[in-house]
Amino acid sequence: MERVKFTSEFIFRASPNIVYQFLTDPACLTRWFCDEVDINDSTYTFVWSGSPEVAELIEDSEGSMVRFAWEDADDDDEYLEFSIGKSPVTGETIMYVTDFADTDEVEDQKALWDTQLTRMRAKMGG
Repeated sequence: MERVKFTSEFIFRASPNIVYQFLTDPACLTRWFCDEVDINDSTYTFVWSGSPEVAELIEDSEGSMVRFAWEDADDDDEYLEFSIGKSPVTGETIMYVTDFADTDEVEDQKALWDTQLTRMRAKMGG
């Protein structure tokens, strides 16, 4: 099955710095993304239902973007990226999630991100 890149957009009423904190701080990550997380330098070990997944933080621009590469990814060019900006019109914070999925799983993956980021928005109050 072919893997494809997709990007989804999410609006937050929180500042970019708060959104960034929810993407990088262990206490915040466990509130919306995973059950546990261990950070050792740039290596993040995320745990869901007792199963660990390891990702390397390969790019980090404080307050505006983080990019992870999964250790067990099928393709070295795949990554998970969260990019944060402000709408010039409304002033709201916009976060773009870029991820990869099999062609027949893109809609399911988008729905998962919608669920996760709705949870993130509720936990941060924005």
